Amino acid sequence: MEEIIKVNKLCKSYGEKTAVDNLNLSVKPGTVVGILGANGAGKSTSIECILGTKKSDSGNVSICGMNPIKDRKKLFEKIGVQFQDSNYQSEIRVDELCEETACIYKNPADWRELLKEFGISDKERNQVKSLSGGERQRLFIVLALIPQPEVVFLDELTTGLDARARREVWRTLEKLKKDGLTIILTSHFMDEVEILCDEILILNKGKTVFYGTVEEAIKNSPCDKFEDAYLWYSDEEGK
Repeated sequence: MEEIIKVNKLCKSYGEKTAVDNLNLSVKPGTVVGILGANGAGKSTSIECILGTKKSDSGNVSICGMNPIKDRKKLFEKIGVQFQDSNYQSEIRVDELCEETACIYKNPADWRELLKEFGISDKERNQVKSLSGGERQRLFIVLALIPQPEVVFLDELTTGLDARARREVWRTLEKLKKDGLTIILTSHFMDEVEILCDEILILNKGKTVFYGTVEEAIKNSPCDKFEDAYLWYSDEEGK
């Protein structure tokens, strides 16, 4: 398969406000693509429309050769999703949540091994509500990987993690990428984007203002560093 994700002229508006304006995206298997932009730029809406959890106004989306709305049940087995604001029962334990998630899928990964990889195996019997912000974030990534997906969507994946934990997550994701996993992520950490992403898409008020590699983003801007280039494209410094 040449493209594992193909998005063509995707649009979404809320009344007179355009949240996603003619989004085009082409993702090859085994690559990491970052969707970037300031708060309110349209990142979350774009991902929700790509996943089919929110209906777009127009445009076409294909994931793993399937339509995310028409082929929802089949596609469900092939993708993993981690949203920053995920909510679960307040009293549920980590092992219970992992087991419940694993039961949904035909061929789930060994969630105990995933907990070990992400450094939270000692929290297996803890209630989710007792975890620190960073531990909870790592758990949500584990839950997204339980289906053994071909594509995983990660929203602000290392928010709340300290520097060491962030690097551990990066190493694990780089390993998963080498194993063929395709990753779509959002992040406000530009060092993370530089290390993990093969390509980036920068949004500004729903419009794509840049799509390409980090190196190309720097080259096509008046900046020498990627963080400065990102701020220039995203208009966060009011250029």
